[in-house]
Amino acid sequence: MSRGPNKKFEPEVALGKAMEVFWLRGYEAASLTELLQNMGISRKSMYDTFGNKQSLFLKALEQYAQTRLRSIREQLLASGSALNNIEQLLKSMQKTHGKPGSTGCMLGTCTADFNTSDVEIAPVLRSYYNRLENIYYEAISQAQTEGELNPQASPRDLARMLLCTTQGMALVGRVLDSETIPQSVVKMTIEALKKS
Repeated sequence: MSRGPNKKFEPEVALGKAMEVFWLRGYEAASLTELLQNMGISRKSMYDTFGNKQSLFLKALEQYAQTRLRSIREQLLASGSALNNIEQLLKSMQKTHGKPGSTGCMLGTCTADFNTSDVEIAPVLRSYYNRLENIYYEAISQAQTEGELNPQASPRDLARMLLCTTQGMALVGRVLDSETIPQSVVKMTIEALKKS
């Protein structure tokens, strides 16, 4: 029985290239022509490997989410002070989103493309935000256990504050060309955590 021709491209590499287009353009504005050019594959190869444009988008979104969540979790749960890890993550985001040409967060950018009634994509976005909130919750709980944050403060509320703050900073960073606003946001967020 013939196995068929070997793929002449690496699916993971092609998916990463598609992710770049969706991240930059959003779902609606990403044309199939641009996707195929960036991925370096034919229309048939795309459909055979990834399915239609929406299926490709969902796979790219999941790849981004997994990579980003893993990175954030590793930074926040590294050895040492939990509060310092939170501060370092926020300062890292400040630098990233304060640069001219910041692309922000792919999921935050794509959130604006869809509404809550989209049965395919809205649950994926909600799942990402829930997982991110839980990572922040874990880090804040650790800081409370270590005596760095007020143990009476709600770690869930503080995690939600971090979620909205970091997503807002990423989104606003797409149109700003100065570190001033992200610096102020990070400074006030750290102060709010310590005073909570």
